[in-house]
Amino acid sequence: MNDFSNKQFIEDLELKSKRVLVRVDFNVPLDADLAITDNSRITGALQTIRRVVEQGGRAVLMSHLGRPDGKRVNRMSLQPAAAELSRLLDQPVFLAPDCIGSGVESLVDRMQDGEVVLLENLRFHKAETKNDPEFCKALATLGEVYVNDAFGTAHRAHASTAGVAEFVPESAIGYLIRKELEFLGEVISNPKPPFVAVLGGAKVSDKIKVIENLMQNVQVLVIGGGMANTFLKAQGREIGDSLLDAGSLDYARQLLDQAQSQGVQIHLPTDGVAARELSAEAETQTVSLESGVPSGWKMLDIGPQSAEAYAQVIASARTVFWNGPMGVFEVAPFASGTFRVAQALAQATQQGAVTVIGGGDSAAAIQVSGLSDQITHISTGGGASLEFLEGRELPGVSVIPNRAQT
Repeated sequence: MNDFSNKQFIEDLELKSKRVLVRVDFNVPLDADLAITDNSRITGALQTIRRVVEQGGRAVLMSHLGRPDGKRVNRMSLQPAAAELSRLLDQPVFLAPDCIGSGVESLVDRMQDGEVVLLENLRFHKAETKNDPEFCKALATLGEVYVNDAFGTAHRAHASTAGVAEFVPESAIGYLIRKELEFLGEVISNPKPPFVAVLGGAKVSDKIKVIENLMQNVQVLVIGGGMANTFLKAQGREIGDSLLDAGSLDYARQLLDQAQSQGVQIHLPTDGVAARELSAEAETQTVSLESGVPSGWKMLDIGPQSAEAYAQVIASARTVFWNGPMGVFEVAPFASGTFRVAQALAQATQQGAVTVIGGGDSAAAIQVSGLSDQITHISTGGGASLEFLEGRELPGVSVIPNRAQT
């Protein structure tokens, strides 16, 4: 596991009267009327932005939104984010006409101490995702200090997340990234036992490296979602037409053996909610997985018996990490297992456990369940949190220098 505890931090830098180029993650969901439906990514960046403003710095914020593929797409403008940030900060936030160019440079040059400018969507330029050196240099002209606080894109070596740091004299991580690294790092390296990891989602292959890292410290591994089918099949169970990650069957068998030899408990579903098709109107049945899923049917959620068993396991934990839903929670008949796990995590937090959600669909599920304020830490980066938990280097963090030794 990489050690990021000594990275230069925003509080280490003098910000007064300096143009502070801050990479934030304002890739927020928008409805058909371009209204923000979840502002948590904006609120997550507030501490860093306020630090710049209160220190008398000039905050030049940059972000992407959606995937415009290098074209200017009006519905992917950051205007809604600028308006929401202005409301949250209770001060004007000026949206630049672009993210590079003479017009943007002129706007930034006119900034006063404590003012905030948000650059227009970085991905209106293909050069952003290509980490093009000339684009990096153009961004760098807008700042004297660079701060990365966009954990959700820290696993990408893009111009705004990695390349630009090479052309700015000073750089640091912000509060959000530091918080992410602290909580996720603690889960991997120093969890309070009993440590329970709850893993779901579609494929075992997506989580192999995460499982291998977690197995070094975990006491209990709880498996649900589509990936549970692969483990059940590896045990010789009938799974009907359920999703199967056939290429991971041997790995599933090996992991079951490894868990037994290491004394790690693995919990698999004992019942499931099955349907012939994935639809809100589909006929469903709760099936015993001892008997197996009937031919022509597919398991789309863990069953009520499994959900209660998983909740009891979570209740006994002092550290819980959750990544991946227990079923297709976006479709009502297959949401109960995921929401029961979310409820169990909230209850465990109230009992003093440290609960960490690894972003992605799990974070979306906890948001929908209305329990997000009852979890210790919800990661803002699905892909980034998984890559960190795999022990991989995050380009957006590794590019930041370590603190000078005193």
